[in-house]
Amino acid sequence: MSSEYDSSSIQVLEGLEAVRKRPGMYLGDPHDGSALHHCIWEVVDNAVDEHLAGHNPTVEVTLNSDGSVTVRDHGRGIPVDIHKEEGVSAAQVIMTKLHAGGKFDNEAYKVAGGLHGVGVSAVNAVSEFLRMKIYKSGKIYAQEYVRGNPQADLKAIGDTQERGTEISFKPDLTIFSDIIDFDFEMINTRLRRTAFLNAGLEIKFLDARSDDSEVIQHKYDGGLKEYVDWMNVNREPLHSEPVHIIGSRQGDKGEVQVEVALQWTSAYSESIHCFTNIIHNADGGTHLSGLKSALTKSINTYAQSRNLLKSSSGLSGDDIREGISAVVSIKHPDPSFNAQTKAKLVTSEVSGIVETVVNEKLKEYLEENPSAAKAIVEKAVLSSKAREAARKARDLTRRKGVLEGGGLPGKLADCQSKDSTECEIYLVEGDSAGGSAKTGRDRRIQAILPLRGKILNVERQKSNIAKVFQNQEIQTIIKAFGAGVGNNEDDEGAFNPKKLRYSKIIIMTDADVDGAHIRTLYLTFLWRFMKKAIMEGHVFIAQPPLYQVSKGRSTQYAYSDAQRDEIIQQLKDGNENVKISIQRYKGLGEMNPEQLWETTMNPDTRTMLQVTVKEAEETDRLFEILMGEDVPDRRAFIERYAKEVTNLDI
Repeated sequence: MSSEYDSSSIQVLEGLEAVRKRPGMYLGDPHDGSALHHCIWEVVDNAVDEHLAGHNPTVEVTLNSDGSVTVRDHGRGIPVDIHKEEGVSAAQVIMTKLHAGGKFDNEAYKVAGGLHGVGVSAVNAVSEFLRMKIYKSGKIYAQEYVRGNPQADLKAIGDTQERGTEISFKPDLTIFSDIIDFDFEMINTRLRRTAFLNAGLEIKFLDARSDDSEVIQHKYDGGLKEYVDWMNVNREPLHSEPVHIIGSRQGDKGEVQVEVALQWTSAYSESIHCFTNIIHNADGGTHLSGLKSALTKSINTYAQSRNLLKSSSGLSGDDIREGISAVVSIKHPDPSFNAQTKAKLVTSEVSGIVETVVNEKLKEYLEENPSAAKAIVEKAVLSSKAREAARKARDLTRRKGVLEGGGLPGKLADCQSKDSTECEIYLVEGDSAGGSAKTGRDRRIQAILPLRGKILNVERQKSNIAKVFQNQEIQTIIKAFGAGVGNNEDDEGAFNPKKLRYSKIIIMTDADVDGAHIRTLYLTFLWRFMKKAIMEGHVFIAQPPLYQVSKGRSTQYAYSDAQRDEIIQQLKDGNENVKISIQRYKGLGEMNPEQLWETTMNPDTRTMLQVTVKEAEETDRLFEILMGEDVPDRRAFIERYAKEVTNLDI
């Protein structure tokens, strides 16, 4: 193989070829589903930009049975006249040129989500086909593309009195190789959020992949206030109405508009969502920094002016934000993001603008609503006391670990390797299963931590966090991982995934109802105290078999009822008189070490589920409903989804 590096080594990727070659640069990871769904977001965002410009009242999104998606707006329609420089229609330029669009000079769009002229052309590049219809000036224009290449020029195919743009595209599955199905709930959540952010915009969503599906309509005239009300449907607010803040300031590139809605609740976790030009910024950014600074300053200033604090040092931002549900949305004429996926806003001037607007308006609210202000301050003070008690309990845990020697729990059967990237730890239910796992494991890379019974449900200990750190089994988990505990990054002892002694945390419980409950308790603890372990993909669920199916000396394992039936038919091979032996495993302890290794722990043959999070907001709500203290909400959830359960082990 030649190692020469000369002009022949340089590749020039023309047009949309660069997108097909490196889709992750433009749309996100093509293997985990994010890029697949980002294609929809790009097209929908263009339709919403027409609404922001005052020309589009409705967006229609349809998941088609052939795997394609159709997005229809009722705006002005993409321009169809010939582009003087390119010599083809403006619509074709937009669809085939990476940096082409009407959002660079702020004339056609004062604010917009799509700013780089990359989005829809990138979608075109990674689509098996894309069909465009434009309803404009009394005509219907149409054009089709295959993997980004136009099949013919844009042409008029009929007359119409309608207006708008319709884009239908089918992702190229040679690019999206791992996750190829659109997730209904993820899309519906995103569309609902978009409707909240655009008061009065109607979004219709239909999943035509199912014959009995109905059109879901999202329209919220209350905007961000309704969004916060929806976020708090399972929470108890401290004040009756969300605080609604609207303001603007002049920035370097023009006027920056700020809208914030927030409400404190009796919950113990904060939930803040950030948007720029209606685009969700999952990683926050400068608008989040500005909001946090304003909350800390405003609440402390008010509390100190009313002598509501015993300490002169004031309340921390974490204590003030405990239980808050908030949405911050800014509209900026020329925002900057960390990448095309727009996960984080990096425009520096926004921080000061948001802080100024929120400080001014929140101060007025606190002055005019003293009872609400007092409740907010008291909540923060209680949070501060609980946090201090938790810190002392955690520090005591640390000191005990040092006194006991090295901090590693005695029941941990550690692995030999010190390379954390290849090491994995099994959280195993009970000593019996733990014994089999210890014997059957690969001692070089697999550690076993047997845990007794059901650990504490931390979701019900929010008012007594110290009790969490006093729990023996939880102490054992913290010591074994060696990476700290807590989600507050400002805390010196907070959980740091880089310090994990094992790159994989594998939860291995019995395949029954009790095992599922124990697994959920582990996940609840990890989400509330080691969230990054889940967010960064370190947590897995082991999949032990449900059945052993034998014919003579031939033995196979089944992980579902359907697989069991399939194996039975395979072994019978048309002879119904053949004797088949079936063993139902009720617990891991029923397997000998060799069976456990062969079916569940061998890295070459095992099946594991990686715990992933599509929407942190929805995950928080789900833990609150299922593991919290609100029984009516949990009952309603179970009744709603019980019909989807096909096999319940009782």
